[in-house]
Amino acid sequence: MASESLHLLHGTQFDDELEGPEHATVCRTTVLRLSGGEAETCDDHVVEEVPVALVFNGISHAVMLATPDNLEDMALGFALTEGILESPSELYGVEVVSGCQGLEVHLEISSRRFVALKERRRNLAGRTGCGLCGVESLDAVARPYKPLQRGLLLPVAAVARALDQLPDWQQLHRITGAVHGAAWVDNLGNIRTLREDVGRHNALDKLVGWLAKSRIDPAAGFVLTSSRASYEMVQKCAAAGIGCLVAISAPTGLAVRLAEESGITLAGFARGSRLVIYSHPEYLAAEGVAATRPLGQSQGSASQEPLPPRSGGRTLM
Repeated sequence: MASESLHLLHGTQFDDELEGPEHATVCRTTVLRLSGGEAETCDDHVVEEVPVALVFNGISHAVMLATPDNLEDMALGFALTEGILESPSELYGVEVVSGCQGLEVHLEISSRRFVALKERRRNLAGRTGCGLCGVESLDAVARPYKPLQRGLLLPVAAVARALDQLPDWQQLHRITGAVHGAAWVDNLGNIRTLREDVGRHNALDKLVGWLAKSRIDPAAGFVLTSSRASYEMVQKCAAAGIGCLVAISAPTGLAVRLAEESGITLAGFARGSRLVIYSHPEYLAAEGVAATRPLGQSQGSASQEPLPPRSGGRTLM
């Protein structure tokens, strides 16, 4: 069946800064669609997934599979959330270069940060969804983070408002159904931008890079992701100073523990007006919502072995 590549604009329909693509993000292909006992040949769209190498001062450090748009944002976000850079000001230049097998993103960083990078070099080739690939020791998995200093309370109603807006922002998902989205939402529940990628962590890196370039205070809103909340998603939020992560799907146990230790409010199963809070609910403002019991406390007596809540965490309705 024939296929051809399509070029789509970077960003979303609401972004102010739209750039021309370095690479096709969507492929149109001929498919055989079966439904109700009938077969139909028609065109369909699938998202592209290409190898992207991040090259720091001429040295290739990481290779991952990614959707080839907003790669400058992804590179900056990756550098910040992985601790390669401590500040966006340490990035002097970034350029996306096409290669025979994929794309390279060349970053020029300060000599001080490059020396630090060389001291902890690790091979991340093939990293697409797990934060362990290439880590040299188990100690490197749990990077320590100071608990975040939190400010204004987040209205729970803001989450519901953002969920209503989310489908309109997911341009690639609407076309292909195969990408994750990470949205930045202000405290009023308005989505300010969204980044998409085949990898949920890539989408978050793209968002973090946009926040850094736009000089937006990470305490002035929260991240809404269309994926599950893995530990790496929480880890990246902690590195970026983001105090609240809301996921459409569920978190993992390691993600919950890391969120608790880092001072991050972690929520999952965000559907309409329903929300399950797994850590730090004290930073949420929910009018008319009363907790049935403290987080982690069983309904049974103290002598009984605690049973996990049926849906996990605390549900707000």
